[in-house]
Amino acid sequence: MITVIGQDNSSTHTSKAVQLKIPEWERKGLFLFQLPTYCSEMNPIELEWLHLKRDHLSGQMFDSEDYLLWGIEDTLFSRYDSLGFDTSYFEFS
Repeated sequence: MITVIGQDNSSTHTSKAVQLKIPEWERKGLFLFQLPTYCSEMNPIELEWLHLKRDHLSGQMFDSEDYLLWGIEDTLFSRYDSLGFDTSYFEFS
């Protein structure tokens, strides 16, 4: 069995530490696929963040990062619950 992960070009995804682990991961059946630079339409999370920012959080002010996190969390839970997705595995600390 193999697993393929598509990821953007974040510095954490392209770091030297990650690059050094790739041969080991590939031997175990884990393959990383780098999305093209500036190709947000191929990365579903980018579209989700766009929707979240534009339609749910736009114009809101948050007194702290904690309140922002709670606003994001509430929005994700209500959005995914309304779509019938299981949110029980989400955990924000």
